[in-house]
Amino acid sequence: MYSQYFGLSQDPFSIAPDPRYLFMSERHREALAHLLYGVSGHGSSPSHGAGGGFVLLTGDIGAGKTTICRCFLEQVPALCHVAYIFNPKLTVIELLQTVCEEFHIALAGTAGASHTLKNHIDALNTFLLRSHADGRNCVLIIDEAQNLQADVLEQLRLLTNLETNERKLLQIVLIGQPELRVMLERPELEQLAQRVIARFHLDALSETESTHYIEHRMSVAGLVGPIPFDRQALQRIHQLARGVPRRINLLCGRALLGAWAHGLRQVNCSVVNQAAMEVFGTGLQTASGTRLSPLTTLAWGMCLLVGAALAWWSLPPGQSTTEPTVAPNTHPVAVPPDTLDAIDTLLAQLPQDINIAWNTLAPSWRLPNNTLDPCVAAAAQQWQCFRTSRLSLPFLRQLGRPGIVGLRAATGPPVYAVLTGLDEHAATLRVGSSLHRVRVTALARRWNGDFATYWRAPPGYSPTAPGSSAPAMFHELDRQLAQLDGAPVAAVNTTGLDDALKERVRDFQRAHGLQADGLPGPMTFMQIESALGGTAPRAQTVQP
Repeated sequence: MYSQYFGLSQDPFSIAPDPRYLFMSERHREALAHLLYGVSGHGSSPSHGAGGGFVLLTGDIGAGKTTICRCFLEQVPALCHVAYIFNPKLTVIELLQTVCEEFHIALAGTAGASHTLKNHIDALNTFLLRSHADGRNCVLIIDEAQNLQADVLEQLRLLTNLETNERKLLQIVLIGQPELRVMLERPELEQLAQRVIARFHLDALSETESTHYIEHRMSVAGLVGPIPFDRQALQRIHQLARGVPRRINLLCGRALLGAWAHGLRQVNCSVVNQAAMEVFGTGLQTASGTRLSPLTTLAWGMCLLVGAALAWWSLPPGQSTTEPTVAPNTHPVAVPPDTLDAIDTLLAQLPQDINIAWNTLAPSWRLPNNTLDPCVAAAAQQWQCFRTSRLSLPFLRQLGRPGIVGLRAATGPPVYAVLTGLDEHAATLRVGSSLHRVRVTALARRWNGDFATYWRAPPGYSPTAPGSSAPAMFHELDRQLAQLDGAPVAAVNTTGLDDALKERVRDFQRAHGLQADGLPGPMTFMQIESALGGTAPRAQTVQP
């Protein structure tokens, strides 16, 4: 959601192990070199002394082991057979079956017949000898190797006994968490430990490397210019993530989302702390690994509750938080009969913080303003904040709701204005307590396509997967569409979002200029509410 806002072509902080995003710190380069050594170490030269045995790569959770492994797989020489096992919770026979499947080894015998350990080992030995004769190397990579059982590890050791007079035929790379090193220190695994020809532990990133890591990922994702994190935010990210790439990804992704939601062009320490509360929970840790005190943790939690508390305190006596009311449609407010205002003269008066604009918009919905988090306050009265981009002025005119528009000056960050009216020639903006009319062409020149407003989701609506919403939502959708079509309402919707309902939704979306995907999202429900003449506030055309 935030990618376009920050000038990115894709999400830079996905936790998928995409090799394009691999940040090669000095330690990561060494780790990759050890894996490549596992391939070339028993290469075509029989005299090479590193052939066979085990290569061990360990690192903490999220340190980048799997990503390095994917990068390694892209660099495997053509004359190399690689078997990759990512789920090692296997028995001995299951392990051998998987190895044979990964090497595409067909076992002799009747189809469907059960095979013994000997059948698998004989077939594997034949394959390794044939590969050796063809000048090919064979490497077995096992990820998450800390999950291997002791008897499976012993069987792996025995596989390294497959050899010719000149060299061993199979190289095994074990990739796992730090406990894998502890496992190999057991007395019963001493023979295997003696066959580890190279071992490497992937440490966490330093503070400088953490910053370079963030810069690298955002550059790969298409960022041009400086990263949208201030210096204190970067230091805090390193503290909270402890230099672990996956934790950095989670924290940075959530922080950028929070900055986008609040209309900020740069992530500060406050945004990072809030993001950490959301992705790591209350157990925040310092750089030294000690947990923050309960009092400190509670302080962060209180920030989340203040907005909701203010919303509750602001309710008129006797008003229920479960039965929110909205402002009735009011008559247009008159403005002085002057010429239309120049929009550029208003930009300096508009806030860069979208929360100020949310608070300015809130009274139209009879929501409390001047809250720390207007969206939390709105949620207390069953309204939700909605924000989107790339809209058009004709669509806003058709939608007919007051909302927030993002405007851009010639220089500097975007600012936010509350749009209260829009006709063919002029738009009405609320700046502080004053209304100003500007030309539509001037608004279009400064508008960046962002629009935000309040809306009410139907009961049972799922924001992450509308198609998986509760039955009550589909029944309400059935009822509303039937009312618009003048058709009878079904007693109960028992089929959910089936093909018939999807097509009815598409028909409505096409008729109202929406993307016809058949999925009922916020814009669809807002247009349905508008078409039914609901109680949500309407944009007013202000006449001079």
